[in-house]
Amino acid sequence: MKISREVKTGILVLLGIILFIFGFNYLKGQNLLDSSKTYYAVYDNVEGLAPATPVTINGLNVGKVISLKFKGDGSGKLLVELLVDNDFEFSKNSTAQLYDTGLIGGKAVAIIPAFDNAETAENGAMLTGKVKAGFTDALASQLTPLQAKIEIMLTSADALISNLNDVLDEKGKANLKSSLASLSETMNSFQGTSKALNNIMQTNQSKITTVLTNAESASNDLAKMTGELSKTDLAATMKNLETTLASFENIMANLEKGEGTMGKLLKDDDLYDNLEGATAELESLLLDFKLHPNRYTRILSKKEIPYQEPETN
Repeated sequence: MKISREVKTGILVLLGIILFIFGFNYLKGQNLLDSSKTYYAVYDNVEGLAPATPVTINGLNVGKVISLKFKGDGSGKLLVELLVDNDFEFSKNSTAQLYDTGLIGGKAVAIIPAFDNAETAENGAMLTGKVKAGFTDALASQLTPLQAKIEIMLTSADALISNLNDVLDEKGKANLKSSLASLSETMNSFQGTSKALNNIMQTNQSKITTVLTNAESASNDLAKMTGELSKTDLAATMKNLETTLASFENIMANLEKGEGTMGKLLKDDDLYDNLEGATAELESLLLDFKLHPNRYTRILSKKEIPYQEPETN
């Protein structure tokens, strides 16, 4: 069967169109012969995300970003098309998270798969777009309160410097210089005292050594005496002391009751009165002996002396 020129031309044109579409999509990163899936995510700001940026799942590179464009509804949000070359299945509730690949490495998209028994994300599914705070954002969030504190500190420092300038006028500077001069003199005096003390220490080094040796000896003697005291039978001594105190208390109780000779002497009023009367008579006898010794000569003499009446004046 002979094919006409028109049919050949049409076939060539059709093949050219197919090759053009295939080549165009291939240059865009799409392989029409592969079982790739396309997903979409919406972001408020992609912050430098570019086509051909890697798409990862759990850190594994599974695809790339195909295109970025405005959503077209007047909201200013950006629609990002993601191509996934992996047949890994995940829920339609999964998240497409935009994150920093490094300090200067730009942005990338990580699909956070959800396994919540929901429907599987099919080709063309819309995933929830989220933005992970990067190092710069985290640093900014930390520096914001620090900046406020620095501003307060600078304000306080400015006020302090202003007050210091007010204090350090000509008179204040003069007083400060005088104080520094006095302090310098004090330090010089202290240095001289230190030198004198050092000389005294060096001169009396032997005496100081002797004093320290005697102190150490006394300390050793005290420790020895303390050890000997600890070896004594303190329990027996305390027991004897308690027995003695009990006996003394018993004696004092008997005295209080008037028992025994001492008790009767302390408690018997008649005996006290008799002793007091006997004492008075003894005092009268001694007084009479002093006044009239002749009356008692006969009694004290070994010879018998006749009794004579006392002379009366």
